[in-house]
Amino acid sequence: MFRKVLVANRGEIAVRVMRACEELNVGTVAIYSEADKDSGHVRYADEAYNVGPARAADSYLDHEAVIEAARKADADAIHPGYGFLAENAEFASKVEDAEGITWIGPSSSAMESLGEKTKARKIMSEADVPIVPGTTDPVTDPEEVKAFGEEHGYPIAIKAEGGGGGRGMKVVWDESEVEDQLESAKREGEAYFDNDSVYLERYLENPRHIEVQILADGEGNVRHLGERDCSLQRRHQKVIEEGPSAALTDALREKIGEAARRGVSAADYTNAGTVEFLVEEDLGRDGLLGPDTNFYFLEVNTRIQVEHTVSEEITGIDIVKRQIRIAAGQTIDFDQDDVDIDGHAIEFRINAENAANDFAPATGGTLTTYDPPGGIGVRMDDSLRQGDELVTDYDSMIAKLVVWGEDRDECIERSLRALREYEIEGIPTIVPFHRLMLTDERFVESTHTTKYLDEELDESRIAEAQEQWGSESADADGEEDAVEREFTVEVNGKRFEVNLEEHGAPAIAAGDGGAQAQPQAGGPPEPAGGSDDGETEIEGDGETVDAEMQGTILGVEVEVGDEVAAGDVLVVLEAMKMENDVVASRGGTVSQIAVEEGESVDMGDTLVVLE
Repeated sequence: MFRKVLVANRGEIAVRVMRACEELNVGTVAIYSEADKDSGHVRYADEAYNVGPARAADSYLDHEAVIEAARKADADAIHPGYGFLAENAEFASKVEDAEGITWIGPSSSAMESLGEKTKARKIMSEADVPIVPGTTDPVTDPEEVKAFGEEHGYPIAIKAEGGGGGRGMKVVWDESEVEDQLESAKREGEAYFDNDSVYLERYLENPRHIEVQILADGEGNVRHLGERDCSLQRRHQKVIEEGPSAALTDALREKIGEAARRGVSAADYTNAGTVEFLVEEDLGRDGLLGPDTNFYFLEVNTRIQVEHTVSEEITGIDIVKRQIRIAAGQTIDFDQDDVDIDGHAIEFRINAENAANDFAPATGGTLTTYDPPGGIGVRMDDSLRQGDELVTDYDSMIAKLVVWGEDRDECIERSLRALREYEIEGIPTIVPFHRLMLTDERFVESTHTTKYLDEELDESRIAEAQEQWGSESADADGEEDAVEREFTVEVNGKRFEVNLEEHGAPAIAAGDGGAQAQPQAGGPPEPAGGSDDGETEIEGDGETVDAEMQGTILGVEVEVGDEVAAGDVLVVLEAMKMENDVVASRGGTVSQIAVEEGESVDMGDTLVVLE
């Protein structure tokens, strides 16, 4: 077994992995960016190392910085969690090549073959796993898309090779959209995955999203831990996940599970992973989906997933501990028939978003109240404590509530109780939305599909739920009276805790030799880039087009001097893993462009000026 594991991630998943390490008597190492210096995963770890500024590309995604932190800490393994570098085959390969450090996850070769969707489709097809009709080679020419549409009909999904969760996917509804959507999918693939290669699939308009959790060891043993139903999605992003699916017969459940095992075995895959499927939903069905229902391979997630907790609750198997043990060379010690599905579990993603405002992410705030629920069957995966500042530089998910019941009805009742108990003040969350869904007829009857939230749910109901059960963001009054009791000292990139007691004292000034000290709580952190806010000076008195949300500029579609009309796309902004077109509200001439490709912007930042 390992001596010390570095967790190359942040937030709740970093704490989740560290808890598994603690139970295995393994030491834990955190990494953190400047934005995360006071975050919960840093508090939890045995030791922590700074890997760079707030921008993820310069910290959590910096391969060399992460591996160097592992060397400094004398860690003998790295666990990537999910997101960031978890599915980066290049990083996995570097860890595999690093002397004395083990990669906790599938091999880099398996990640590469299954991470590229066309390769994964070939592997699954050869393993007799059903795949959606589509191409097995990359597509570059719009004429290829049109030819596919003539053969299979519209709509068509254009998907990035390295994509997932809706990222890098564009839907073509008719021939007139082919050129624009092909270019958009390639651009998004390049921006997210450094790979503009795309392929085609027949787009299933009303599917259910069913995924199978698997474990595989180095001796060829492959087990599945049942399925999860992730059909409640917004713009291809999962919001609520549950298991087992309430829509499948046992016969169909078994067919899907065995297909997942065949595919994983054919890919020579080890460690944990998830095989995702789309199941064609018969909206007029009376009863469960039977064994003759069509289901198709979607993708393999070569990592632990956000919703792995659902499978843990219904099987009693700690998937993260199994990951660590498999990476340490241990074999799976149970047969497939030993896996018993007990009861029902639902996971609620607690995102810092305002569901009534198109799920807009919070731009800041302090957790003035944080009192999570408890009791039998209630699990919280988080890294928060009351008084924490919200870190907005990364994903908006701040916690996960997981509820178990003896059956789905009890699970829903218990979930309502837990959500009523959940007190969060100071920032908006989607807790009111979750409470609404647990009383929604389609969800309760489990007849919803992946399109339900985007196309069918009455949005006024979300606004009513937010008004009834939502909390307002706290103001900043009284923040100056915060008592400082702990200070963090950073020397040569390593974090140390110093126990002092100060009342209203200013931050200790940094001394020579690269050391710095900051109060661990109370008062806003300094910007990662120093005191210069770097704001762009706006010239003239034209109309400004501002960012409506925090995000990253994927592309600037206009130049100074261009004449634009109302509705023309000015800038493409990535926010919450989605590509958003920023359009002109009226016609005019572009007099100034205040941003450039790759730049991060906050809500309210000026993007373009129109005269």
